[in-house]
Amino acid sequence: MNILGWLDYQLFGNPLREWTISVVVLIGTLALLFIVRRLLRGRLQKLAVESDRVFFKVARHVVGQSKGWFLLLVAMNASLRSIDASESFDLMFGRLLVIGMLIQMGLWAVAGFGRFMLLRREQQLEEDAGAVAAMDVVSFLVRVSVWVIVFLLALDNAGVNITALVAGLGVGGIAVALAAQSIISDLFASLSIVLDKPFVLGDFLVIDDLYGNVEKVGLKTTRVRSLSGEQLVFSNNDLLHSRIRNYGQMVERRIVFKLGVVYQTPHEKLERIPGIIEDIIVKQSSARFDRAHFQQYGDYSLNFEIVYYVESSDYKLYMDIQQAVNLEIFRRFAEAGIEFAYPTQTLFVDRGAEAAS
Repeated sequence: MNILGWLDYQLFGNPLREWTISVVVLIGTLALLFIVRRLLRGRLQKLAVESDRVFFKVARHVVGQSKGWFLLLVAMNASLRSIDASESFDLMFGRLLVIGMLIQMGLWAVAGFGRFMLLRREQQLEEDAGAVAAMDVVSFLVRVSVWVIVFLLALDNAGVNITALVAGLGVGGIAVALAAQSIISDLFASLSIVLDKPFVLGDFLVIDDLYGNVEKVGLKTTRVRSLSGEQLVFSNNDLLHSRIRNYGQMVERRIVFKLGVVYQTPHEKLERIPGIIEDIIVKQSSARFDRAHFQQYGDYSLNFEIVYYVESSDYKLYMDIQQAVNLEIFRRFAEAGIEFAYPTQTLFVDRGAEAAS
Protein backbone atom coordinates (compact mmCIF):
# COMPACT_ATOMS: atom_id res chain seq x y z
CA MET A 1 0.00 0.00 0.00
CA ASN A 2 1.46 3.36 -1.03
CA ILE A 3 1.44 6.57 0.99
CA LEU A 4 -1.78 7.81 -0.63
CA GLY A 5 -3.38 4.55 0.32
CA TRP A 6 -2.36 5.01 3.93
CA LEU A 7 -3.85 8.53 3.92
CA ASP A 8 -7.19 7.00 2.98
CA TYR A 9 -7.05 4.59 5.92
CA GLN A 10 -10.10 5.13 8.17
CA LEU A 11 -9.51 5.86 11.87
CA PHE A 12 -12.51 6.57 14.10
CA GLY A 13 -14.60 7.27 11.02
CA ASN A 14 -12.14 9.74 9.45
CA PRO A 15 -9.29 9.13 6.97
CA LEU A 16 -5.70 9.67 8.11
CA ARG A 17 -5.55 12.59 5.68
CA GLU A 18 -8.10 14.50 7.80
CA TRP A 19 -6.34 13.53 11.03
CA THR A 20 -3.02 14.78 9.63
CA ILE A 21 -4.57 18.08 8.65
CA SER A 22 -6.17 18.33 12.09
CA VAL A 23 -2.84 17.74 13.87
CA VAL A 24 -1.06 20.28 11.66
CA VAL A 25 -3.79 22.86 12.38
CA LEU A 26 -3.58 22.05 16.10
CA ILE A 27 0.20 22.55 16.27
CA GLY A 28 0.14 25.62 14.05
CA THR A 29 -2.71 27.29 15.91
CA LEU A 30 -1.19 26.52 19.31
CA ALA A 31 2.19 27.89 18.26
CA LEU A 32 0.54 31.01 16.83
CA LEU A 33 -1.40 31.61 20.05
CA PHE A 34 1.73 31.29 22.19
CA ILE A 35 3.60 33.70 19.90
CA VAL A 36 0.72 36.21 19.96
CA ARG A 37 0.55 36.00 23.77
CA ARG A 38 4.29 36.60 24.11
CA LEU A 39 4.35 39.49 21.62
CA LEU A 40 1.30 41.11 23.20
CA ARG A 41 2.80 40.88 26.69
CA GLY A 42 6.05 42.41 25.47
CA ARG A 43 4.24 45.26 23.74
CA LEU A 44 2.09 45.99 26.78
CA GLN A 45 5.18 45.85 29.02
CA LYS A 46 6.89 48.44 26.85
CA LEU A 47 3.83 50.71 26.89
CA ALA A 48 3.55 50.32 30.67
CA VAL A 49 7.17 51.37 31.17
CA GLU A 50 6.97 54.29 28.72
CA SER A 51 3.64 55.73 29.87
CA ASP A 52 3.51 54.39 33.47
CA ARG A 53 -0.27 54.00 33.04
CA VAL A 54 -2.23 51.59 35.20
CA PHE A 55 -4.24 50.31 32.21
CA PHE A 56 -1.20 48.87 30.43
CA LYS A 57 0.14 47.32 33.64
CA VAL A 58 -3.19 45.63 34.31
CA ALA A 59 -3.59 44.54 30.66
CA ARG A 60 -0.11 42.99 30.61
CA HIS A 61 -0.88 41.00 33.77
CA VAL A 62 -4.23 39.85 32.36
CA VAL A 63 -2.63 38.65 29.11
CA GLY A 64 -0.05 36.77 31.16
CA GLN A 65 -2.89 34.86 32.87
CA SER A 66 -3.92 33.27 29.55
CA LYS A 67 -3.25 29.68 30.51
CA GLY A 68 -1.64 27.13 28.24
CA TRP A 69 -4.49 24.64 28.69
CA PHE A 70 -6.96 27.28 27.48
CA LEU A 71 -4.86 27.99 24.39
CA LEU A 72 -4.76 24.24 23.79
CA LEU A 73 -8.57 24.06 23.97
CA VAL A 74 -8.88 26.90 21.46
CA ALA A 75 -6.38 25.22 19.14
CA MET A 76 -8.22 21.88 19.47
CA ASN A 77 -11.51 23.59 18.64
CA ALA A 78 -9.96 24.95 15.43
CA SER A 79 -8.32 21.63 14.49
CA LEU A 80 -11.37 19.45 15.10
CA ARG A 81 -13.44 21.38 12.56
CA SER A 82 -11.91 19.20 9.82
CA ILE A 83 -12.97 16.02 11.63
CA ASP A 84 -16.40 14.42 11.52
CA ALA A 85 -17.11 13.51 15.11
CA SER A 86 -20.15 12.00 16.76
CA GLU A 87 -22.83 14.18 18.32
CA SER A 88 -21.95 12.95 21.80
CA PHE A 89 -18.29 13.94 21.30
CA ASP A 90 -19.26 17.35 19.90
CA LEU A 91 -21.58 17.90 22.86
CA MET A 92 -18.95 16.83 25.40
CA PHE A 93 -16.16 18.88 23.82
CA GLY A 94 -18.47 21.89 23.42
CA ARG A 95 -19.31 21.80 27.11
CA LEU A 96 -15.64 21.37 28.00
CA LEU A 97 -14.74 24.35 25.82
CA VAL A 98 -17.42 26.55 27.38
CA ILE A 99 -16.40 25.56 30.91
CA GLY A 100 -12.77 26.24 30.04
CA MET A 101 -13.71 29.66 28.67
CA LEU A 102 -15.66 30.44 31.85
CA ILE A 103 -12.71 29.47 34.04
CA GLN A 104 -10.30 31.48 31.88
CA MET A 105 -12.62 34.51 31.98
CA GLY A 106 -12.74 34.15 35.75
CA LEU A 107 -8.93 34.09 35.85
CA TRP A 108 -8.78 37.17 33.65
CA ALA A 109 -11.32 39.04 35.79
CA VAL A 110 -9.66 38.13 39.10
CA ALA A 111 -6.17 38.86 37.76
CA GLY A 112 -7.16 42.21 36.28
CA PHE A 113 -9.06 43.38 39.33
CA GLY A 114 -6.38 42.03 41.70
CA ARG A 115 -3.55 43.82 39.90
CA PHE A 116 -5.56 47.04 39.73
CA MET A 117 -6.27 46.86 43.47
CA LEU A 118 -2.61 46.07 44.18
CA LEU A 119 -1.44 49.14 42.28
CA ARG A 120 -4.09 51.27 43.97
CA ARG A 121 -3.11 49.78 47.33
CA GLU A 122 0.51 50.86 46.89
CA GLN A 123 -0.63 54.36 46.02
CA GLN A 124 -3.19 54.58 48.82
CA LEU A 125 -0.70 53.28 51.38
CA GLU A 126 1.20 56.54 50.94
CA GLU A 127 -1.84 58.83 50.62
CA ASP A 128 -4.50 57.24 52.86
CA ALA A 129 -3.52 54.15 54.83
CA GLY A 130 -7.08 53.85 56.13
CA ALA A 131 -8.36 52.94 52.68
CA VAL A 132 -6.00 49.97 52.32
CA ALA A 133 -7.94 47.65 54.64
CA ALA A 134 -11.17 48.51 52.82
CA MET A 135 -9.54 47.69 49.50
CA ASP A 136 -8.40 44.30 50.82
CA VAL A 137 -11.93 43.41 51.92
CA VAL A 138 -13.48 44.59 48.63
CA SER A 139 -10.89 42.62 46.67
CA PHE A 140 -11.69 39.46 48.59
CA LEU A 141 -15.46 39.87 48.11
CA VAL A 142 -15.03 40.50 44.38
CA ARG A 143 -12.88 37.38 43.96
CA VAL A 144 -15.43 35.26 45.81
CA SER A 145 -18.29 36.70 43.73
CA VAL A 146 -16.48 36.04 40.44
CA TRP A 147 -15.75 32.41 41.26
CA VAL A 148 -19.27 31.79 42.58
CA ILE A 149 -20.69 33.09 39.27
CA VAL A 150 -18.20 30.98 37.26
CA PHE A 151 -19.06 27.90 39.32
CA LEU A 152 -22.81 28.33 38.85
CA LEU A 153 -22.49 29.00 35.10
CA ALA A 154 -20.23 25.97 34.70
CA LEU A 155 -22.74 23.76 36.51
CA ASP A 156 -25.56 25.16 34.38
CA ASN A 157 -23.57 24.42 31.22
CA ALA A 158 -22.93 20.87 32.49
CA GLY A 159 -26.69 20.29 32.73
CA VAL A 160 -27.14 20.73 36.49
CA ASN A 161 -30.34 22.43 37.67
CA ILE A 162 -28.81 25.38 39.53
CA THR A 163 -32.22 26.68 40.69
CA ALA A 164 -32.58 23.75 43.06
CA LEU A 165 -28.90 24.05 43.97
CA VAL A 166 -29.22 27.72 44.90
CA ALA A 167 -32.28 26.94 47.05
CA GLY A 168 -30.34 24.16 48.77
CA LEU A 169 -27.40 26.47 49.35
CA GLY A 170 -29.75 28.96 50.99
CA VAL A 171 -30.93 26.38 53.51
CA GLY A 172 -27.41 25.07 54.00
CA GLY A 173 -26.14 28.59 54.44
CA ILE A 174 -28.28 29.04 57.55
CA ALA A 175 -26.78 25.91 59.09
CA VAL A 176 -23.26 27.03 58.18
CA ALA A 177 -23.92 30.48 59.65
CA LEU A 178 -25.01 28.95 62.96
CA ALA A 179 -21.96 26.70 63.04
CA ALA A 180 -19.53 29.50 62.14
CA GLN A 181 -20.76 32.33 64.36
CA SER A 182 -17.27 33.26 65.54
CA ILE A 183 -15.97 33.48 61.97
CA ILE A 184 -18.94 35.57 60.88
CA SER A 185 -18.57 37.87 63.89
CA ASP A 186 -14.91 38.39 62.98
CA LEU A 187 -15.93 39.11 59.38
CA PHE A 188 -18.40 41.79 60.47
CA ALA A 189 -15.81 43.12 62.90
CA SER A 190 -13.38 43.50 59.99
CA LEU A 191 -16.04 45.43 58.07
CA SER A 192 -16.49 47.64 61.13
CA ILE A 193 -12.75 48.29 61.25
CA VAL A 194 -12.74 49.10 57.54
CA LEU A 195 -15.70 51.48 57.72
CA ASP A 196 -15.18 53.10 61.13
CA LYS A 197 -11.35 53.15 60.90
CA PRO A 198 -10.41 53.05 64.61
CA PHE A 199 -6.91 52.37 63.32
CA VAL A 200 -5.15 52.00 59.97
CA LEU A 201 -2.04 50.27 58.69
CA GLY A 202 1.10 51.56 60.37
CA ASP A 203 -0.64 52.89 63.51
CA PHE A 204 1.03 52.10 66.84
CA LEU A 205 -1.49 50.42 69.15
CA VAL A 206 -1.46 49.49 72.81
CA ILE A 207 -3.95 46.70 73.56
CA ASP A 208 -3.97 45.83 77.27
CA ASP A 209 -0.29 45.02 77.94
CA LEU A 210 0.56 44.30 74.28
CA TYR A 211 1.70 46.86 71.75
CA GLY A 212 3.04 47.21 68.21
CA ASN A 213 2.42 48.57 64.70
CA VAL A 214 -0.57 47.41 62.65
CA GLU A 215 0.77 45.25 59.83
CA LYS A 216 -2.38 43.81 58.25
CA VAL A 217 -6.15 43.93 58.76
CA GLY A 218 -7.58 40.64 57.52
CA LEU A 219 -11.08 39.22 57.31
CA LYS A 220 -10.72 37.29 60.56
CA THR A 221 -7.62 38.61 62.29
CA THR A 222 -5.50 41.72 62.59
CA ARG A 223 -1.72 41.33 62.62
CA VAL A 224 0.42 43.61 64.79
CA ARG A 225 4.22 43.68 64.71
CA SER A 226 5.54 44.19 68.24
CA LEU A 227 8.63 46.24 69.03
CA SER A 228 10.48 43.08 70.03
CA GLY A 229 9.92 41.64 66.56
CA GLU A 230 7.28 38.94 66.92
CA GLN A 231 3.90 39.12 65.20
CA LEU A 232 0.83 39.46 67.41
CA VAL A 233 -2.42 38.06 65.98
CA PHE A 234 -5.73 39.40 67.32
CA SER A 235 -9.21 38.20 66.48
CA ASN A 236 -11.07 41.16 64.95
CA ASN A 237 -14.07 40.66 67.23
CA ASP A 238 -11.92 40.43 70.38
CA LEU A 239 -9.88 43.42 69.24
CA LEU A 240 -12.95 45.67 68.97
CA HIS A 241 -14.03 44.60 72.46
CA SER A 242 -10.65 45.63 73.89
CA ARG A 243 -9.54 49.03 75.10
CA ILE A 244 -7.25 50.26 72.32
CA ARG A 245 -4.84 53.15 72.70
CA ASN A 246 -3.95 54.38 69.22
CA TYR A 247 -0.74 56.38 69.24
CA GLY A 248 -0.73 56.49 65.45
CA GLN A 249 -3.49 59.12 65.53
CA MET A 250 -1.64 61.26 68.05
CA VAL A 251 -1.07 64.81 66.79
CA GLU A 252 1.19 65.84 69.64
CA ARG A 253 2.48 64.20 72.81
CA ARG A 254 1.87 65.59 76.31
CA ILE A 255 4.73 64.95 78.70
CA VAL A 256 4.46 65.19 82.46
CA PHE A 257 7.48 64.59 84.67
CA LYS A 258 8.52 65.39 88.21
CA LEU A 259 11.76 66.17 89.99
CA GLY A 260 12.62 66.78 93.61
CA VAL A 261 15.20 68.94 95.36
CA VAL A 262 16.44 68.72 98.93
CA TYR A 263 14.66 70.49 101.80
CA GLN A 264 17.82 72.50 102.46
CA THR A 265 17.33 74.43 99.20
CA PRO A 266 16.98 78.20 99.95
CA HIS A 267 13.72 79.97 99.16
CA GLU A 268 15.35 82.16 96.50
CA LYS A 269 16.58 79.11 94.55
CA LEU A 270 13.18 77.39 94.79
CA GLU A 271 11.61 80.43 93.12
CA ARG A 272 14.14 80.25 90.28
CA ILE A 273 13.51 76.58 89.42
CA PRO A 274 10.29 77.04 87.34
CA GLY A 275 11.96 79.79 85.29
CA ILE A 276 15.08 77.67 84.68
CA ILE A 277 13.01 74.73 83.46
CA GLU A 278 10.82 76.95 81.24
CA ASP A 279 13.91 78.46 79.63
CA ILE A 280 15.34 75.00 78.95
CA ILE A 281 12.16 73.64 77.32
CA VAL A 282 11.45 76.77 75.25
CA LYS A 283 14.86 76.42 73.60
CA GLN A 284 14.03 72.89 72.37
CA SER A 285 12.75 72.68 68.80
CA SER A 286 9.39 70.90 68.35
CA ALA A 287 8.62 71.42 72.07
CA ARG A 288 6.00 73.72 73.61
CA PHE A 289 6.21 74.64 77.30
CA ASP A 290 3.02 74.46 79.34
CA ARG A 291 3.82 74.86 83.04
CA ALA A 292 6.25 74.14 85.89
CA HIS A 293 5.02 74.30 89.50
CA PHE A 294 6.23 73.60 93.02
CA GLN A 295 3.72 70.82 93.54
CA GLN A 296 4.12 69.36 97.01
CA TYR A 297 6.21 68.60 100.07
CA GLY A 298 7.39 65.05 99.75
CA ASP A 299 8.73 62.66 102.36
CA TYR A 300 12.31 63.62 101.60
CA SER A 301 12.09 66.20 98.79
CA LEU A 302 10.43 69.36 97.55
CA ASN A 303 8.65 68.19 94.40
CA PHE A 304 8.10 70.10 91.16
CA GLU A 305 5.76 69.02 88.34
CA ILE A 306 6.58 70.01 84.76
CA VAL A 307 4.32 69.74 81.71
CA TYR A 308 5.24 70.35 78.08
CA TYR A 309 4.18 69.17 74.62
CA VAL A 310 6.17 67.58 71.80
CA GLU A 311 4.60 68.67 68.52
CA SER A 312 4.91 65.23 66.94
CA SER A 313 3.83 61.65 67.64
CA ASP A 314 7.35 60.34 66.97
CA TYR A 315 8.48 58.49 70.11
CA LYS A 316 12.16 58.79 69.24
CA LEU A 317 11.84 62.58 68.87
CA TYR A 318 10.14 62.74 72.27
CA MET A 319 12.97 60.76 73.89
CA ASP A 320 15.60 62.95 72.23
CA ILE A 321 13.93 66.09 73.59
CA GLN A 322 13.42 64.59 77.05
CA GLN A 323 17.08 63.57 77.17
CA ALA A 324 18.21 67.05 76.15
CA VAL A 325 15.96 68.61 78.79
CA ASN A 326 17.22 66.27 81.53
CA LEU A 327 20.87 66.91 80.67
CA GLU A 328 20.37 70.68 80.61
CA ILE A 329 18.46 70.63 83.93
CA PHE A 330 21.34 68.70 85.49
CA ARG A 331 23.87 71.23 84.21
CA ARG A 332 21.85 74.33 85.17
CA PHE A 333 21.08 73.01 88.65
CA ALA A 334 24.77 72.27 89.24
CA GLU A 335 25.66 75.85 88.20
CA ALA A 336 22.97 77.26 90.50
CA GLY A 337 23.96 75.04 93.44
CA ILE A 338 20.59 73.27 93.55
CA GLU A 339 20.79 69.69 94.81
CA PHE A 340 18.53 66.86 93.66
CA ALA A 341 16.82 64.91 96.39
CA TYR A 342 17.14 61.18 96.93
CA PRO A 343 15.70 58.91 99.65
CA THR A 344 17.32 59.82 102.97
CA GLN A 345 16.56 59.50 106.68
CA THR A 346 17.66 61.87 109.44
CA LEU A 347 18.06 60.46 112.96
CA PHE A 348 17.81 62.84 115.91
CA VAL A 349 19.58 61.61 119.07
CA ASP A 350 18.54 63.02 122.44
CA ARG A 351 21.88 63.49 124.27
CA GLY A 352 20.10 64.41 127.49
CA ALA A 353 18.40 61.04 127.61
CA GLU A 354 21.74 59.30 127.05
CA ALA A 355 23.35 61.27 129.93
CA ALA A 356 20.47 60.42 132.31
CA SER A 357 20.90 56.75 131.58
